[in-house]
Amino acid sequence: MLAILLGALLHASWNAFIRSSSDTLWDTAIVMGGAGILAGCWLPFVALPAVESWPYLIASVLIHVAYFTFVALAYRHGELSFAYPIMRGTAPAFSAVAAAMLLNESPSVLGWLGVLLISSGVIVLSLDSWRLGSLHPYSLLFALSNAGVVVMYTIVDGQGARLSGDSLSYTGWLFFLTAVIAVIAFFLFRRGMVLKLSRSNLIAAIGGGICMIGSYGIAIWAMTHAPIALVAALRETSVIFAMLIAVYFLGENISRVRILSALMAAAGAIAIKIL
Repeated sequence: MLAILLGALLHASWNAFIRSSSDTLWDTAIVMGGAGILAGCWLPFVALPAVESWPYLIASVLIHVAYFTFVALAYRHGELSFAYPIMRGTAPAFSAVAAAMLLNESPSVLGWLGVLLISSGVIVLSLDSWRLGSLHPYSLLFALSNAGVVVMYTIVDGQGARLSGDSLSYTGWLFFLTAVIAVIAFFLFRRGMVLKLSRSNLIAAIGGGICMIGSYGIAIWAMTHAPIALVAALRETSVIFAMLIAVYFLGENISRVRILSALMAAAGAIAIKIL
């Protein structure tokens, strides 16, 4: 349980680092680059993923590029305490509704209660931000869009990792290839910034990369030692960590209503994942 909570803290931490940036796209690329460097260090020691998983791996890389882009854009326009609970909380709700509509797999009563809690939390969070004058429609749009992207890569990676024969190898190549695309894109469009990488940029890349890979790696490891549903549910505590970081490190002014709405979203996600 402590390991999973640490993973949740690490996930909230790299999101907070990007939110605190004056150029969220650039710092997102830095964190991705750091994760790619770390992933590349272990690739020589693992076998290649099975050929059957390659189409899923390629699709997941492209989906993750969209994911990180939406993360950067959501934080460019909105606060951590607003965008993070929406991105983190609404993905399970989208998954439950999609499964019911497309696969005829209707959630239990507890699952539908979770969907209701998440939906209510997002509505309350948006209304409270609008009341305080801090609601940015673009942040809401990008955060909700990213929740849909999370559903996509969860489905693709679930199948791809199974076919790969080695989930660590699959994950390593996923982070490495995603980082390569990010570096190439920035070299083409922001060559000057890439060529002027500073020591502080490199430190941030390694630190953010450790948080990113550490969060995902802990989750994978925990799922081999505890029920998957329990691990997935406990990871939603990252919303609480994000709120604490937003208050004590980013100086965001968070109302009681915003705290309540974020907790509603987290509780709803937990309810869905412990079906």
